[in-house]
Amino acid sequence: MVHTPQPGRSVVFADGVRTPFGKARPDGLYAETRADDLVVACLRELLRRNPALPPERVEEVAIAAATQSGDQGLVLGRSTALLAGLPVTTPGYAIDRWCAGAMTAVTTTAASIAVGALDVALAGGVEHMGHHPLGAGMDPNPRFLTERIVSPDALDMGKTAEALHDRFPQLTRQRADAYAAASQQKFAKAVANGQVGADLVPVAVAGSAQGWGLASADELARPETTVEALAGLRTPFRPHGRVTAGNASPLTDGATACLLTAEETAAELGLAPRMRLVSFAYAGVQPEVMGLGPIPSTEKALAKAGLGVDDIGLFELNEAFAVQVLSFLDHFGIPDDDERVNPYGGAIAIGHPLAASGVRLMTQLARQFSEHPEVRYGVTALCVGLGQGGTVVWENTAWEGER
Repeated sequence: MVHTPQPGRSVVFADGVRTPFGKARPDGLYAETRADDLVVACLRELLRRNPALPPERVEEVAIAAATQSGDQGLVLGRSTALLAGLPVTTPGYAIDRWCAGAMTAVTTTAASIAVGALDVALAGGVEHMGHHPLGAGMDPNPRFLTERIVSPDALDMGKTAEALHDRFPQLTRQRADAYAAASQQKFAKAVANGQVGADLVPVAVAGSAQGWGLASADELARPETTVEALAGLRTPFRPHGRVTAGNASPLTDGATACLLTAEETAAELGLAPRMRLVSFAYAGVQPEVMGLGPIPSTEKALAKAGLGVDDIGLFELNEAFAVQVLSFLDHFGIPDDDERVNPYGGAIAIGHPLAASGVRLMTQLARQFSEHPEVRYGVTALCVGLGQGGTVVWENTAWEGER
């Protein structure tokens, strides 16, 4: 199919970075590091890597967090911009769409660029789940349950994953475990090939016991994982269930950020854009099966772009749970081991710091595009707690075909 350009200015993803992802535990990489300092490290690295960009040309900073309190509060976009040394004239704001926070930061600022309100923006997300466990401090309205607006299981992400197994019997634990083991193996291979480290921002970390150190590599991967080992793990969300710690993403600390510009601005500044935004969409589903969210959001985004799933050469799908990715693949008729899907592995191995993950997907897709000039289109997609999905369709600026 032929993509029909949407009205407005063309928006490009010029660069993306992330911190190494750490275990959200008292002995994790970032146990004694502030969440906002993780964002600052990413913003500073983007400016360092792109010296052609004058800091005063950054017109907006949008940073997402699912828990906006403590070291993840205080209007993250504005506060981290100031801490990163951007001019006092640079405004910023915070965003919350749970797991799609950073993705929403990207699409919101991109929309502003498309209509001409901005030329340059920084967007990203952070989640320090060691400081802010999922759901901490929340006070859900009791009417959700008393008026049966949602199922009692809707606010427990593990139970929503078990619900997908219930709804689709073909999504067996064996398939989930096999997918999870493959994710670990693909990530280990990508690390060994140097495909991951180039986009990591080393972070200085302090510990009261060990003193100063440097976080320079992801902490959560288990490259020794086998299907046989996964089969022996307990199912914490339900007796005799199918969701385990091995086929789900671990609790994670980390931050991401990216540089977005109008395509004409990138040319003016001499930046080398890596991807062009084609379309995006968000969609809602029943909260108790929130993992299905990326299915309708992807259908909407592809329809807006005038594309079909067969036009997509690379998929970066967030692996909140293996069963969630498998439900997406089954819906679109994509094999579990399709080489287009998460070539570097995914969140099961890397980690999923909630609001930060959307830009992690984009940064990986951008690097994969550079390795595959024969691929024109790619997709980043994820599910969102409380029953949503988000999808962005991207065009490879390194594509070598004819327009």
